[in-house]
Amino acid sequence: MEERFEGSNPPRNASNGLPRDSSIEELLAEGNIIQIRPQGYSMYPLFVPGRDEALIAPVQVNALKRGDVVLYRRENSILVLHRIWKRSGKQFYLVGDNQREIEGPLRPEQMKGILIGIIRKGKKFSVKHPIYCILSGIWLRFRPFRPAVSHAVAAGKRLLRKI
Repeated sequence: MEERFEGSNPPRNASNGLPRDSSIEELLAEGNIIQIRPQGYSMYPLFVPGRDEALIAPVQVNALKRGDVVLYRRENSILVLHRIWKRSGKQFYLVGDNQREIEGPLRPEQMKGILIGIIRKGKKFSVKHPIYCILSGIWLRFRPFRPAVSHAVAAGKRLLRKI
């Protein structure tokens, strides 16, 4: 069963055809929900490059909390999708799900969007789903051990495919 996502506008597919990151920011600033295809492995196992897509809504910075996955702009650099590790007043500290190093402090104006859903193999999942909430909470607490766990899971999958 597909889940519906709140928002005044249907998702805009920003994973193809957008020439600049600024176009993504413009779509979000206009109140659009966008659909992007995250690249890289910093958010593995939540996102597998080439397979999974993210539904991103405009952000309300005051409502952001530990565990939220946000789209933010690094200082004079790229847009990144990472999880909030800690919030201290108006400062944010973020980390990728497949990383141990925490990035921050980041300013509120660097926050551009918030993850509201995941599309995996054509099926949509809300970040409000209880299973997602439980698993992401556990994963956040395992930050120091994440790379080792990810490598072990990947090795196990490779081994199972050979059998």
